[in-house]
Amino acid sequence: MALFTGTPLLAGLLLVPHAPAAQAAATGSGTVEVSIESMTPAAPTKSDSVTVSGTLTNEGSSTITHAHVGMHRGSSLSGRSSLDNASPSTGYVPGVDGPEVKGHKEKVDNLAPGGSRSFSLSVPVKDLHLGDSGVYRLGVSLSGRTQAAPFERVLGINRTFLPWQNGAAGKKTQLTYLWPLISTTHLTAETDAAQTPVFRNDDLAAELAPGGRLQQMVALAKNLPVTFVIDPDLLATVDAMTRTYKIGGPDGPVGKNQAVAKQWLNDLEKAVKTHEVIALPFADPDLASIAHRGKSVPSALSHLGPATELAAGTVDTVLGVTPRTDFAWPVDGAIDSSIVDVATSAGAHNVITRSDSLRDTGGLPYTPTAARPIGGGNNAIVTDARLSRTFEGDLSKADNASRAVQAFLAQTQMINLQAPGRQRSIVVAPQRMPSASQAHAMATALRELQDSGGWTEPLNLTDAAKAKPDPAATRQIPSGAAYPRSLRREELPTSAFRQVQSTQAALDDYRVILAQPERVVTPFGTAIMREMSTEWRGNPTGAGSFRHSVRGYLNGLAKKVHLIQKSDATLSGRSATIPVTVQNNLVQGVEHMTLRLTSSQPNRLDVGKSQQIKVDGGHSQSFKFDTTANANGRAWVTAQLYTEDGKPYGEPMTFQVNVTEITATVMLVIAGGVLLLVLAGVRIYLQRKRMAAASSEDGSDGDDPDDGEDPDGAGDGPDGGEGTNGDDGGTDGDKPEQPSDPKPDTGSESTDPSGSGEKVDR
Repeated sequence: MALFTGTPLLAGLLLVPHAPAAQAAATGSGTVEVSIESMTPAAPTKSDSVTVSGTLTNEGSSTITHAHVGMHRGSSLSGRSSLDNASPSTGYVPGVDGPEVKGHKEKVDNLAPGGSRSFSLSVPVKDLHLGDSGVYRLGVSLSGRTQAAPFERVLGINRTFLPWQNGAAGKKTQLTYLWPLISTTHLTAETDAAQTPVFRNDDLAAELAPGGRLQQMVALAKNLPVTFVIDPDLLATVDAMTRTYKIGGPDGPVGKNQAVAKQWLNDLEKAVKTHEVIALPFADPDLASIAHRGKSVPSALSHLGPATELAAGTVDTVLGVTPRTDFAWPVDGAIDSSIVDVATSAGAHNVITRSDSLRDTGGLPYTPTAARPIGGGNNAIVTDARLSRTFEGDLSKADNASRAVQAFLAQTQMINLQAPGRQRSIVVAPQRMPSASQAHAMATALRELQDSGGWTEPLNLTDAAKAKPDPAATRQIPSGAAYPRSLRREELPTSAFRQVQSTQAALDDYRVILAQPERVVTPFGTAIMREMSTEWRGNPTGAGSFRHSVRGYLNGLAKKVHLIQKSDATLSGRSATIPVTVQNNLVQGVEHMTLRLTSSQPNRLDVGKSQQIKVDGGHSQSFKFDTTANANGRAWVTAQLYTEDGKPYGEPMTFQVNVTEITATVMLVIAGGVLLLVLAGVRIYLQRKRMAAASSEDGSDGDDPDDGEDPDGAGDGPDGGEGTNGDDGGTDGDKPEQPSDPKPDTGSESTDPSGSGEKVDR
């Protein structure tokens, strides 16, 4: 019989290794997942009832019957580290969780495998039998039966923290909570002719719209005791969004979310009237990256001062309040001596750090006041690391958010209980860009803390910085070796700062030629500041892309002012004019420039003096250079634009000039030849005049044709060169002379004396 009964057992053991791990784990007090999604009030008083709500999920393989939900008041916790080690969902431990509170349970219908059901259980505080002030474990369990265990037992349990203040607290802890309003980079350096800003995308609208992250941050904070910490770049971006704006891209549309932007700014303006405002340097520069990677680039530090000045002006202009600008906030509050030096160099005398960076080594039995003098008139504001990191992670799940709220309250009470008779000031700096769900959890915790009125009181950051420091608290700034490697790996590289320097230099060269430099200085100046933002931590691709886009756009604008290529020229005189054309395709005019020509052979070709340039926007203009040729041949001429301080601007333009100008010696030869021609003409004229006179003398011997040596009228005939062509007795001399006729000259046979000044060949 034993053999047969053992067979099923053996078969079961053989099947166990093949069962899924999750199936094997969902047994005992881990069969049911108990999720605590809310606890109200979070910090109850004696007259309250504690209500816990949540969800039950059967992770087992069989239906749960005869089930109910019960509450357990566990033991109190001692010390802040005990809160860190308290596990919310391990199996039921009677010595830790305590017995189920009698008389208060909620029955639960049968729960099939994989099934879920919500629950809500209320228990009066008096029935929890709480003792002295402290933080207690509060457990919620589901007890029931399964087919494998047909008797009642705890099948699932979850725990949370129950802060309890029994009577009045001693000296309340002063609590400062920073409320950051920071976003990613949305504006580019681009603008159009009407100075319309161009956005990288329209994602900011979703953050500003009802239910969006930034809208929720403002709506939640307006009635909370918080200190706003604002990146002025966000304000400038939203302010630009209230007017006409465009979305970047080849066919980027015009933005349509002006109303959303206006409403958000209006809500924020109302909220800050009753709150302190801290303005970070414009675009929230990464101080650690500048200190560690930018220090070898001389211009990196030069941006911090202008960023701080711009921050104050932006907040004042947009919100109408004067912010504090003497606070610096390195990433995650991690500091070393170089970071402090960089932060204070721009006038920030208060450096917000964190207790896991500036660690207390004096063995204090309590959490010291946040403010610490660190020399040089500067203070470190040491935020509490545990409280600052409480609301990280995915808090979109109600159970995670509820536990974070209870943990925050428990930590603050534990701080107060460490030294109830000592006044201390604690500062909390959460993550830079909380999600909407994280913001809701933070707001819930602060409201619960406010409503309890038990162990804390609010304090703004300015007063926290003035609080009397604890003399035993650590003030020694950690060395660079202590800076977390994980954060160092995310820093901007040195090459990024060199690119920033190069872009700034190009902007400086470009701005000096503009008639209205402010049109480009503002958008490009702020874009360069954004290149050093903490936003780019862990996103080297995005950071590089943004830097390249800024420089590429600047280069494109600079190239719109250029020289138009000139074809080769020929000079055929001693002096000539060479025109060179400057094209300005910008919207605005350019001035304070010089156009200079340089000859490759100045002895051959002198290209004249440089000229001042001024060209209206959208126009081209030719500038004429008076040149002088000294010798024949070819010469290369280079045209180059220069800024007012003598720096070359743009690409040079080169063309060739062929000099065919006649030299002075040749001119003398030609002049001599011309003189000879003139003299020859005079000689011919005198000869003709003499011949005409001689002809007149021959005619005076007798006008009658019958009276003469040749009565027949035949004359000498062809031999004599004289005679008649007809019967009319007319001579050749009576015919008009044609221009093409050969010019007469003095015959060798003539015996008449030569004319005055005339040369006669004998």
